[in-house]
Amino acid sequence: MYRQEGAMSFYKGILPPILAETPKRATKFFTFEQYKSLFSYGDVLPLPLALSLAGLGAGLTEAIVINPFEVVKVKLQAERTSFKEQSSTIRTAREIIAKDGLGFKGLNKGLTATLGRHGVFNMFYFGIYHNVKSIDGLIFHSELKLRDDATADFLRRFAIGLVAGTLSSCTNIPFDVAKSRIQGPQPVAGQIKYKTCFQTISLIYREEG
Repeated sequence: MYRQEGAMSFYKGILPPILAETPKRATKFFTFEQYKSLFSYGDVLPLPLALSLAGLGAGLTEAIVINPFEVVKVKLQAERTSFKEQSSTIRTAREIIAKDGLGFKGLNKGLTATLGRHGVFNMFYFGIYHNVKSIDGLIFHSELKLRDDATADFLRRFAIGLVAGTLSSCTNIPFDVAKSRIQGPQPVAGQIKYKTCFQTISLIYREEG
């Protein structure tokens, strides 16, 4: 890539994620709180299941917002022209809409896989993070008596977030692979091999293990 397309080729498709970041984060955290209130039925301490379901709902909602940006990003990244020669983000989005529309063949291609990716990730992340954090620091707070230690509290939150993020990524990566196959160029031009999320996952499993 570097030799044929230049150093800037590594930054293809960077604008869609930047544009999506603010609405993505706002949607996720706002809807998580709404779903948490819904599933906890007004309890002060939501049940572990309620937190996981709230994360799932937030992830599914986030996926609907983010998917069109992902489609444009993948198309830009798949182009083998130099960074300067490729179409702009807006022009690429217009080309996708003009050719395939706004539906599941166009700007919302691969939505089922994106729903799986974000839904599963957030279900595990919010479920693990908030449930472990709410145990009141079983080690940090009770045994080490570091309730007022800001550094220890930061390290505790960092460790919980790291574990939650790692486990969540491990569970959602099959959906991410499926999303890339569906939204990216098909193996044979003119033939759609990867169609839906679970069809793609099943096909990859049979052919590649």
